[in-house]
Amino acid sequence: MQTKNPDIFAELADALETAPPDALRLRLTRALLRLLARGAPVRVDELAVTIESAPSEVRASLAAMPDTEYDVEGRIIGYGITLRPTPHHFEVNQQQLYTWCAVDTLMFPGILDRAARVESPCHATGAPIRMGVDVSGVHELDPSTAVVSLVLPNDVRSVRTAFCNEVHFFASPQAAEAWLAEHPGAHVIPVADAYDLGEVLFDRLLGGSGPKGKGCC
Repeated sequence: MQTKNPDIFAELADALETAPPDALRLRLTRALLRLLARGAPVRVDELAVTIESAPSEVRASLAAMPDTEYDVEGRIIGYGITLRPTPHHFEVNQQQLYTWCAVDTLMFPGILDRAARVESPCHATGAPIRMGVDVSGVHELDPSTAVVSLVLPNDVRSVRTAFCNEVHFFASPQAAEAWLAEHPGAHVIPVADAYDLGEVLFDRLLGGSGPKGKGCC
C-alpha cells in the first residue's frame, strides 16, 4: 500500500508543469472555469469579452488546450469543469456540474470562491462518497476513510488522459489495494491531503490568487 509520500505534491506539480503558462492563458483558464460554473455552454466571443482580449487570441490559446470540450455549435462545454456527465458530481449554486477527476472537485470550489457539494462513486466498490468543499477545506466527508488516487504522468500533452483519468475516489485505503497493485508507482492519499494538493497545483499551474488569495480573472 502506497500512501502519501512527503514529496508527491512537488513531484506531481513538476510533472504537470511543462511550461509556465502565459498571462493570457492564466486569465482565460480562470475566467472559463467561472463561466462554465454557470451551467451553460460558453461562446468563444463571450470568453474573449470577459478577459478583454481579441477572439483570435483566445482561439489561439484554446488551440493549445487540447482537452477542451466543445458542443456541435463550437461552444465550450468543458475544461476541468464540464457539462458532460462524469462520475464526479459537482454542485455549485444549485447547478449540477461535473469534473474530470477527484482532485478537480476539491480544487475548484476555492478557485470559484463558492461552496460545492460533491458526490462520486468509490472506483472499486461503487459506493457513494459525499462531502462538502469550500475555501476552508472538506466537510462532512462520508465515509471519513475515503482516499484519492494519484499517478505521476509521463506525457502531459493531454492532462486529462495522462492524469485526470486515473485520479479517483476510493472509500478506504483497503478498497484501493487492487487498483494500486495494477498501477505500480501510484499513490493514495486522504481526501484532506488531496484538498491541500489542489491548492499546490493551483498555485503552480494557475498562478495562485484562488481560494484564500482571492483575485481572479
